[in-house]
Amino acid sequence: MSESGIYVVGDIQGCLQPLRRLIRKSPIDLGRDQLWFVGDLINRGPQSLEALRYIKSLSEEMGERMKVVLGNHDLHLLALAHGVRKTALTYGMEEILEARDHIELLEWLRHQPLLVRDAASKSVLVHAGVYPAWSIKQAANYAREVESILQGPDYVKLLKKMYGKRPTLWADDLDGWERYRFIINAMTRMRFCTRKGGLNFNYAGAPGGQSRKLYPWYELPLVPRKNWRIVFGHWSSAGAWFDGNHVALDSGCVWGETMTMARIDLRKIVLYQTECKYG
Repeated sequence: MSESGIYVVGDIQGCLQPLRRLIRKSPIDLGRDQLWFVGDLINRGPQSLEALRYIKSLSEEMGERMKVVLGNHDLHLLALAHGVRKTALTYGMEEILEARDHIELLEWLRHQPLLVRDAASKSVLVHAGVYPAWSIKQAANYAREVESILQGPDYVKLLKKMYGKRPTLWADDLDGWERYRFIINAMTRMRFCTRKGGLNFNYAGAPGGQSRKLYPWYELPLVPRKNWRIVFGHWSSAGAWFDGNHVALDSGCVWGETMTMARIDLRKIVLYQTECKYG
């Protein structure tokens, strides 16, 4: 067990009031415990700008005790800020891009990781999941490859090249933008895979409604994970749940359902939830 508690919150997507309410009703001590976020901090909810400001301020107060990984919506915001996919501007994005402090906010966001590997708790924090054919060590290394570009001088090129569904299958000799695109897709967009590990983005509904040829990524452990626990969000239709090696935390707050927080450092996972109401 860690010295302080580790609390992880599912997708926020601009739903600041439920986030504040969830923090208040949970036993987390922001002055002592750790607080992690699975990404997709913004977009579609009513307070994307305020949520981004709030989470950034928490990171400044908490330092290393707070961790954030990037989700697909967060990466999309960064792309929009540099003129990529302007036609895909969705609710909450424009307010951020026009804010007086938008450069500061976006620079902070750009320097967040894709994956966090916490050896003390044997936990991995990632937005969508860990590709079934990767070990935890491999996944961490591949995440760092992308992070080094995203946080470096060529990051706009990466933002331009990251869109697309191909390649669908990983190969160690993938290189260049195809390699980075696959890593980003696996860590921020993945839900279903074929039995051989091919990424499939044609169906995004709940597990059980997919083709017989498709499997939720977490049901295809193609390599041993040695008791690591993977904590993720992204999949609102799958809801919040946990088993021995996975904790899923997107419970569809932005769609009017609930927001979920999990304490993951105890022997048994504990979930806290709040309804996503305003006013």
